[in-house]
Amino acid sequence: MAILIKTDAEIQKMRRSGEALREVHEAVRPLVVAGASTMDLENAAAAKMEALKAESAFKGYHGYPAVLCTSVNSEVVHGIPSATRVLQDGDIISIDCGVIVDGFYSDCAVTYAVGSPSPTARKLLDVTQASLEAAIQQAVPGGRLFDISATVQEMCEAEGFGVVREFVGHGIGRSMHEDPQLPNFGVRGRGPRLKPGMVLAIEPMINAGAPEVKVLPDGWTTITQDGSLSAHFEHTVAITRDGPLVLTR
Repeated sequence: MAILIKTDAEIQKMRRSGEALREVHEAVRPLVVAGASTMDLENAAAAKMEALKAESAFKGYHGYPAVLCTSVNSEVVHGIPSATRVLQDGDIISIDCGVIVDGFYSDCAVTYAVGSPSPTARKLLDVTQASLEAAIQQAVPGGRLFDISATVQEMCEAEGFGVVREFVGHGIGRSMHEDPQLPNFGVRGRGPRLKPGMVLAIEPMINAGAPEVKVLPDGWTTITQDGSLSAHFEHTVAITRDGPLVLTR
């Protein structure tokens, strides 16, 4: 495993990439309403990227066909936008997006509720987002990688939720996926020592039911095996001497 250390100048470039990505998310967010299709979100994101002169990190990656992943309800990750997938009141939707600016990647996901979600959906979103924020606080020099992992697992399993095993966070920089892999489960005090200049995509993927998932025949869309709801939150985070710096905030 070769974990790349970024210079301060490279982290500043990644910050600009993260700022552009945040603008893309902000352009899409108002469209997350009942009656909108996931293709409406895709089109808005693509238009914003073009305006910002930011390149999609997702479209064409291993053949993926879109700039967004739009994963609704029991879809965990990698849902493909479609003009026929129309959002309904009470749905939840994970919007995952990545961009490349000046050669550097950023990656960020947010799960939104459409209209009035069920109490289970609301709790799932709140706990998953809180686990991301708590995990970010573990991204400090001298810590261990799996301190981040264990924080997510402990918080989410304490609420009876399932932590997805098949998909993990990752290092990020000049490539979308760099070392190390960052699972959302693990034992505190294990894993590589965290150092200033490491940049991680921290991304809890949490199911309201069991942790098991399966990939649909399209080869991308991943759903919960038991049909339960799933939430996904992600930030790109730099480890600095002064603590975690969230580049996609």
